[in-house]
Amino acid sequence: MIRYAIVIEKAGGSFSAYVPDLPGCVASGSSIQEVEHEIRNAIVFHIEGMRDDGIEIPIPTSTVEYLDIAV
Repeated sequence: MIRYAIVIEKAGGSFSAYVPDLPGCVASGSSIQEVEHEIRNAIVFHIEGMRDDGIEIPIPTSTVEYLDIAV
């Protein structure tokens, strides 16, 4: 099992997601739940394509942290 960080962004009336450790792996959806489902499928598809092309699967190196800032 490999755990990849994803970034979800609000994009107008929908959401988009990408995987920093898998350039070009993106998805969109009308809700956070939908985009999470779609990016999971996109990751599997992306990795399958890399395997088919003989490309080494990158080990995840990105991490996600939140910082609290007083404004």
